Amino acid sequence: LAAKEASDSGKLLGGKSVETIKADSTCIDSAAATAAAERLITSDNVNAIVGADCSGVTIAVTNNVVVPNGVAMISPSATSPALTTIDDKGNFFRTAPSDARQGQVLSDVLADRGITSVAVTYTNNDYGKGLADSFQAAFEASGGSVSISAPHEDGKADYSAEVAALSASGGEELAVFGYIDQGGRGIVQAALDSGAYDRFIFADGMIGQPLIDNVGADELAGSFGTLPGSESAGAKGYISFAAENGVNGEAPFGPESYDAAALLILAMQAAGSADRAGIAAQVMGVANAPGEKIYPGELAKGLEILAGGGEVDYEGATNVTFTEVGEAAGSYKELEVKGGVFETIRVR
Repeated sequence: LAAKEASDSGKLLGGKSVETIKADSTCIDSAAATAAAERLITSDNVNAIVGADCSGVTIAVTNNVVVPNGVAMISPSATSPALTTIDDKGNFFRTAPSDARQGQVLSDVLADRGITSVAVTYTNNDYGKGLADSFQAAFEASGGSVSISAPHEDGKADYSAEVAALSASGGEELAVFGYIDQGGRGIVQAALDSGAYDRFIFADGMIGQPLIDNVGADELAGSFGTLPGSESAGAKGYISFAAENGVNGEAPFGPESYDAAALLILAMQAAGSADRAGIAAQVMGVANAPGEKIYPGELAKGLEILAGGGEVDYEGATNVTFTEVGEAAGSYKELEVKGGVFETIRVR
């Protein structure tokens, strides 16, 4: 969407267009993700990267491809706290906030709902472990109790043993920090099948309509969780702009993906060329103040300002403001399954 918007404007670097080349980072296979990114750099000669998706593969790609080649990469969905301190040489950014914040927000949600005891299961990777640790630290600091915090492996056919251990731990509620199409969904289904739990606490990787469609609206009614996002003017504007262009504006991490691409495009214009080092050097400048605020659907305006020597402060769909290490401070939606959909309860 952002690439088409910039290309159609005719204002990028004197009328150039943006070509997108896709590669599969798999979410779970760091070697495959690294090989895919290397092909983008060496064979396709890309100028910048939107990605990767999950935290483990993003760490691998940053260390093995992004840093050695000096290419800017903005992840819209990698949330591990480990990425905050990664030695990226100024080349890695993310429009998704760190799970260090999500753990605190989720703990606050539970406190407000009067929940004091939970069992936790997390996908056995950097994302899952980082989020589980962040949540447990915040929840226990607020007086809550975590009866067990156990990893689960993705790709298994049967999760009944994992659910039995979680249930036996005594946790009154079950928090599932996994993936919507992997072990997280398997845990939920096994818990429902066994009757161990009938309500679930989710983090971002488990939020999405496919989970409800596959598991069942009635079965998940009342389950709740957190997802990066807001109800700001920019967020609402993105949903409308996306719909006008045939894109589902409600898709998880869609706004963050649009913003990641938009930032790279604006950084390219600010650099005055598609030079990799120039793009990386300009990302922070176009993301933060000072400058005229730019929202979804306004890339042409931003490109024109930059071409004239002005400054922009890209707000985008997610109220982009980067910390000193180039990651979003971020706000979160609290959502609950009602009427067969994840409904926003409030923004935190």
